[in-house]
Amino acid sequence: MTGYLRTDGRKGIRNTTVVVYLVECAHHVAREVVHPFHEQEVHLLGFPGCYPNAYAHRMLRQLCTHPNVGAALLVSLGCEGFNRADLLAEIRATGRPAGTLVIQETGGTRRTIAEGREWIAGALRQLAETPRAELAISDLTVGTICGGSDATSGITANPAVGRAFDLLVENGARVIFEETGELIGCEQIMAARAARPALAPELIACVEKAARYYTTMGHGSFAPGNAEGGLTTQEEKSMGAYSKSGNSPISGILKPGDVPPAAGLYLLDVVPDGEVRWGFPNISDIQEIGELIACGAHVTIFTTGRGSVVGSAISPVIKVCANPETYRRLSEDMDVNAGRILEGAATLEEVGREIYDRVLATAAGEKTASETLGHREFSLVYKSFEPLGPACLPG
Repeated sequence: MTGYLRTDGRKGIRNTTVVVYLVECAHHVAREVVHPFHEQEVHLLGFPGCYPNAYAHRMLRQLCTHPNVGAALLVSLGCEGFNRADLLAEIRATGRPAGTLVIQETGGTRRTIAEGREWIAGALRQLAETPRAELAISDLTVGTICGGSDATSGITANPAVGRAFDLLVENGARVIFEETGELIGCEQIMAARAARPALAPELIACVEKAARYYTTMGHGSFAPGNAEGGLTTQEEKSMGAYSKSGNSPISGILKPGDVPPAAGLYLLDVVPDGEVRWGFPNISDIQEIGELIACGAHVTIFTTGRGSVVGSAISPVIKVCANPETYRRLSEDMDVNAGRILEGAATLEEVGREIYDRVLATAAGEKTASETLGHREFSLVYKSFEPLGPACLPG
């Protein structure tokens, strides 16, 4: 298989142009710029806040320079706090076509939309000439998340993803699991899998931070839909979520925007550092998918028992359905029916291999269900993180 070669040497599996609004006041204009290109690889993302936030800036920098992204257009109102000049310079430094439109300077809604559409048309012509290069499994970064979990998730889809993750790691890929708020109670088990002794206490501290955060908020990561789907305790949900990580040694911890430095399995810490001041750590699964992509994920594997229809901007989402009844109702939105395990029609190893093969097919250009249906969801809010300590990453 081949990928799109970027000037920094990384390879993408898609050749996307992103249009990025830098404040909610520019959202409508940016959306209208994208609209004529909705059947092409032109995706909308952005940050709604008027006040600057280092996390949001880092997220958009990492997303606009993701290997699946070939060009970026920034849309600003003009008086927001986002440092658009720095972001533009950071994107251009990677060799990507990048531009900025400032609505207050361009002349308003219609003129900005017209100029934006003209810019996108030119960028698409330029991206058609993007060179291709051989793409190996070792070039890939793959993330995983679960959403709409039920009692079948930890029996079928999640452990099957764990099998796929083991195969990916064996073949030199970087893989990322997350949701520290859904790993409460699993910290000692994860610590025993740490690739280095110094990493073990960091894994424990990461989950303990999530537990403190959720306790302060007065709400955990256990939703009414989880209970309706047959999950009974936070511990049961945690063990099911944990099973997505497989059995490989844990190589390190990441925070949003950190790219894994080497092959292996990584835990993504999505809970903000410092005092509790930003609200719920993740307002939806979509935000967590964005954070995985900011860490370089070419593909995200999304497991669900209750059912979910979301996809994502920039990187394809592979949906693995845990519940056979859900799969029959929502088969058009699903890529893999892990519920076959529950019915005795397949083993965990067989479905794990199927997920692994689906990742490779997606990397080779095959569209996922969410891509075919036009799902390009995106969400970004305020957070704050401290830099990683030296024990968190392999030397």
